[in-house]
Amino acid sequence: MTMTRRRFLKNIVYSVLGFLGLSGGGYYYARYMEPAMLTTQTHTWNHPKIPTSFNQVKIVQFSDIHLGFHYSIDQFKDLIQKLKAEKPDLLVFTGDLVDEPQRYHFSSEIPSLLNELEAPLGKFWIYGNHDHGGYGTEKLEAVMSKGGFTLLKNEVTELRKDGESISLAGLDDIMLGSPNISGTLNQLNDDTFSILLVHEPDIADRVKDYPVDVQLSGHSHGGQVRIPVIGSMVTPPYGEKYVDGKHLISDRLTLYISRGIGTTRMPYRFLCKPEYSVYTLSSNP
Repeated sequence: MTMTRRRFLKNIVYSVLGFLGLSGGGYYYARYMEPAMLTTQTHTWNHPKIPTSFNQVKIVQFSDIHLGFHYSIDQFKDLIQKLKAEKPDLLVFTGDLVDEPQRYHFSSEIPSLLNELEAPLGKFWIYGNHDHGGYGTEKLEAVMSKGGFTLLKNEVTELRKDGESISLAGLDDIMLGSPNISGTLNQLNDDTFSILLVHEPDIADRVKDYPVDVQLSGHSHGGQVRIPVIGSMVTPPYGEKYVDGKHLISDRLTLYISRGIGTTRMPYRFLCKPEYSVYTLSSNP
């Protein structure tokens, strides 16, 4: 197989980061400073199908914490306080709570902290690939359930407010789970505003064939390390085409990708600050 120029450049950068590190202040910034610079991305969804009763409803998405890989329980505590301060109406977690479930010690603090989060329309989560890895499937389900979160595994739920509703769907992880794309998304109604949670963003190219209005994903970490001219260095499978931000996939489907909270593969972030996202619904024309 012929190595492309882009792949060749990526391999060079991986080698530099892995064996030599970023030099001087650059290394210190990427290793210790930027990974702690948690930011908030805010978006307003103005859509004719959003019911009047859902006007100004606030949805908070967080993703890819990767506890255990250079992300501590103390950092997790700080994150919980920031999420609480947002006072979300709906809270969604789009996967990868722990980096290596088979090695991580799940303390009772984790579900206790998750239980501190409140959202009147519910707290929902989906599996990421790391959540299924290392026999973590059952462990993560138990932890998140004790934390008051509802798993959406190839399921659709209706969120109701003042007699009106929107749809929230969730798929099992694309890489290591058993996603049922058609069986799940065919349950959605064309006339009802619908949101899909799926860990891997690139699946949007298949999701666009179904009645989904918004897809929320994580997985890519936004590229995690961005080198000017070269681009994003951490682009996992199903997170290579759509890496960060907002993408109009079709006339109907809009994709939003969270850069996530923690790191994976390498404990660096460079020109790619961690984030959680706040979405405000608007029913105004």
